[in-house]
Amino acid sequence: MSDYKNLSLTLITSEVKPGSIRWRSPSNIALVKYWGKHGVQLPRNPSVSFTLDGAATDTTLSYSVREVAGEGIDVVLHLDGELNEGFTERTKRFFKELLPIYPFLKQLSFKIKTSNSFPHSAGIASSASGMSALALCLVSLEEELFEPFKDRSEFNAKASYLARLGSGSACRSIYGGAAVWGTLAALKGSSDEFAVPVSESLHRVFQDYHDDILLISKSEKLVSSRAGHSLMDGNPYATARYAQATRRTDEMLTVLRQGKVERFGEILESEALTLHALMMSSYPPYILIRPNTLTVIERIHQYREDTGLPLYFTLDAGPNLHLLYPSSIATEVKKFIREQLLYFCEDNMYLADRVGKGPERLDVSE
Repeated sequence: MSDYKNLSLTLITSEVKPGSIRWRSPSNIALVKYWGKHGVQLPRNPSVSFTLDGAATDTTLSYSVREVAGEGIDVVLHLDGELNEGFTERTKRFFKELLPIYPFLKQLSFKIKTSNSFPHSAGIASSASGMSALALCLVSLEEELFEPFKDRSEFNAKASYLARLGSGSACRSIYGGAAVWGTLAALKGSSDEFAVPVSESLHRVFQDYHDDILLISKSEKLVSSRAGHSLMDGNPYATARYAQATRRTDEMLTVLRQGKVERFGEILESEALTLHALMMSSYPPYILIRPNTLTVIERIHQYREDTGLPLYFTLDAGPNLHLLYPSSIATEVKKFIREQLLYFCEDNMYLADRVGKGPERLDVSE
């Protein structure tokens, strides 16, 4: 595997004209969770996710030649139209880490405009959509400044690799449908370095699966995912968990291929609760779910028992519930959400989403 280091990617600045690149990239929801990492953003276990459609980040990367050459990075980032100093500093660190891959980054000035279609840092993987959108902009910039990739798979692999360096789960958002990140013996081409697509093997029932996100809380998480991952190093259940996640990723791929909706839901819910159990068993322990999260889980269980409909939930690293179900029961489930669950959501809000086709490059003028 190449680490993509290429010191020859430098510019003759007199030949560079200012430009802009825009990508919209979705979030993803892990079906089997990645929790725990080592090295430079490498996963302790493989994971598999659905790529979403509506929950996405829209990022425009504008560039021009630096007026005064320097060793540092010249970048400013605006989130939702306002300068965000925290994200600007994070982006500077990210670009600095990429200098062995893209030495031309220190030759340019960057202005980044980005916005999310959902609340930031509320447990809907805004870092996944945000960093994947930025990585796609950078790989497109490489193509514009140097030469195009031989094929789309090479472009996507490098974008996934770069996205991973910014946020681990972001590497899965490069692909539509479903993606696997982490080495899995049964999956040819799988890697810890980047994600690979598995959408072509999805059973038809999962190709337009719904994911409605209940916004139990829109507040920023008290413990970031980055901090949560680091706490796995001392978790007494870590080794057993990594082995379990590997087995479950393997089984989930079989389930997705064969269309086994009930087994899908069983693994999905167990993974959600396992993730939060790991948080509660870390040192120091912490809890991200809220009382309303538990109330809604109980109502989902009761609804499934009463109706027999395959409605299941999962959680990301936050309090908000993802309700996953096939299109065939959408009318019934949305009625249930409106009549029984919205009361428990902040501002009575939820996001109706589904499995999507992946990132899209947009016209900057749109």
